[in-house]
Amino acid sequence: MKTLYVECKMGVAGDMLSAALLELCDDRDEILKELSELGIPGVTFELTKNEKCGIMGSHLEVKVNGEEEVSEDVEHEHSHEHEHHHGHHHTHLKDIEEIVNSLKMDDAVKQDVINVYKLIAEAESSVHGVNVNEIHFHEVGNMDAIADISAVCLVMSRLNVDNIVVSPIHVGSGQVKCAHGILPVPAPATAYLLRGIPSYSGDIKGELCTPTGAALVKYFASSFGNQPVMSISKIGYGMGKKDFPQANTVRVMLGEDTDMMDSVTELICNLDDMTPEEIGFATERLMEEGALDVFTTSIGMKKNRPGVMLTVLCRDNAKDEFVKLIFKYTTTIGIRESICRRYVLDRVEKTITTPDGDIRVKEVSGYGVSRQKKEYEDLARIAREKDSGIIERK
Repeated sequence: MKTLYVECKMGVAGDMLSAALLELCDDRDEILKELSELGIPGVTFELTKNEKCGIMGSHLEVKVNGEEEVSEDVEHEHSHEHEHHHGHHHTHLKDIEEIVNSLKMDDAVKQDVINVYKLIAEAESSVHGVNVNEIHFHEVGNMDAIADISAVCLVMSRLNVDNIVVSPIHVGSGQVKCAHGILPVPAPATAYLLRGIPSYSGDIKGELCTPTGAALVKYFASSFGNQPVMSISKIGYGMGKKDFPQANTVRVMLGEDTDMMDSVTELICNLDDMTPEEIGFATERLMEEGALDVFTTSIGMKKNRPGVMLTVLCRDNAKDEFVKLIFKYTTTIGIRESICRRYVLDRVEKTITTPDGDIRVKEVSGYGVSRQKKEYEDLARIAREKDSGIIERK
């Protein structure tokens, strides 16, 4: 399984993450050219070499109207990310969406960029008590921030990995200056985005994890934890502009992870006042929303009432969304949560051509086993077309 590990021992910011990911790409010059031709107003990209504590890496230089953004200082040095403002204009989510939809990139990548901004908008909305559509983006609404997020989303689509694991995130300490004034580290919006994500504060004074960085890893991560057992093929270093006692870098590692163990969130609720049809509908909707699995178990509840236990498995970073969906589609008033470690086989899907038509085949391997199975829906389709019994799946 193609796996990307993102190491955030010095936090994470959009420009650092994008530079690190670009180091993994053999066609980085072509990607940089594509980035510069996206059509972000006044923005150009350049990948420059940079050294921190004797380690060579890259810095993604984003210029707006020929000038690179310069971060501001508070009592302590802070911020990986560009936070100085050209003209300090306010931008709403609809303005961001209009800019992104006008860019020369695939629709799927545009949607990724917009989804990352929606996470930031939700965080700002919660912190400031303002409707999402009324949020004024300050630093993250500038063209350089749009450029950083677009760069990460574009490179992620090019890498096309199966599994993304992110380390616990070092957030830094002290204070940070922003458009609203002087705030503690992590800034409130960053802290909101990091809910449910392993993070810690060390003895380094400064903002190591920015809202943009937090939103990007929250959106793309399959799970959070230590580096999995993997055969590494490429390593990338994305450098921040500040100098600290530790190398100010985000490190990414790309490789193969065949014998996989990851973590998933298990959400469970008990139901005793829904019809079978209603439960069936809820199960279908939860699967359509991207749950890894949804299943029911018959149980006996208090007062000897028969009931149903609904179990939903989802990625750790999707937990909050599925909590909302379970409350939306069921009558439960409480949900139990647990983190499960699971062993999974490497899965590949291919299509074979047979006299009866094309059939998708799922191949799984790992832990000393290998097997394959034809896709049921394709076999059922052929059976209906031929008005015959279903074909053998093996």
